[in-house]
Amino acid sequence: MIEARHLRVLRAVARTGSFSAAARELGCTQPAVSQQMKALEQSAGTPLLVRAGREMRLTQAGEALVRHAVGILAGLTAAEEEIAAIAGLRAGRVRLVSFPSGSSTLVPTALATMRAAHPGTRVSLVEAEPPRSIEMLRNGDCEIALAFRYPEVSSADPAAGAEWDDLVVRPILADRLVGLVPAGHRLAKAGVARFAELADEPWIAGCPRCRRHLVEVCESAGFTPRIDFATDDYPAVIGLVGAGLGVAALPELTLASVRPKGAAAVRLEPAVHREIVALTLPDLAQVPAVEATLDKLVDAAGR
Repeated sequence: MIEARHLRVLRAVARTGSFSAAARELGCTQPAVSQQMKALEQSAGTPLLVRAGREMRLTQAGEALVRHAVGILAGLTAAEEEIAAIAGLRAGRVRLVSFPSGSSTLVPTALATMRAAHPGTRVSLVEAEPPRSIEMLRNGDCEIALAFRYPEVSSADPAAGAEWDDLVVRPILADRLVGLVPAGHRLAKAGVARFAELADEPWIAGCPRCRRHLVEVCESAGFTPRIDFATDDYPAVIGLVGAGLGVAALPELTLASVRPKGAAAVRLEPAVHREIVALTLPDLAQVPAVEATLDKLVDAAGR
């Protein structure tokens, strides 16, 4: 195998014409230069230098190798510089996948502080709900997935509880569910409602994972919810509630960026939370740009 350090020595010998001059240029001893040239010729399987009086001259094979060495060493130097820039957060890329309510609340703050602190690092964003976002992470389509799960579902379903076991998990936020009722609803002014008090109401459900959780929570309260509408679009859920078409249970984060016109938020009892986390692969967690982005997501939840 031809090593880069041997190519550097060969180039120095070709440029200076002797082992001793090459040694002075490289800051090493003449025997060290001689030894490395012997190792390089052994790797190449043919002589690369011949002695002509006091000078060393390249053979045809040596000339060919020096010619290629210029490009090889230049490429290695460029690679080293680029890697150093990435390691020092002067360059690099992070692909982030987030669910919609995270994209409109946590992500903007995190990306703004990331850009201010590390302007050379580019962070891109696409939206996907779990479990699709987690599949994207495992498939190499992103470096970080902002995701959520409901602890009640995870504890009841071993498969759901183990879905993150092979990933690095950074806790972000415990996001409480709040009730949303039409403004003229009997519980709107109470400010608090038990799930059982909403047993006879038509329900508007969210994403499939949220829908499944809603059914489980309601069944634990003694009833099966009558779901009249289901949509992944939280503003649509809020609009349907505001139009008096039903009630909903939404994560508090979803109300941070949408004005619930015609609807009133009430505290649900018993309290239910969803666990919001940032996920990445173990090897990616060591990449400086990924680590910095994870830190900024954690910071954004505290603001």
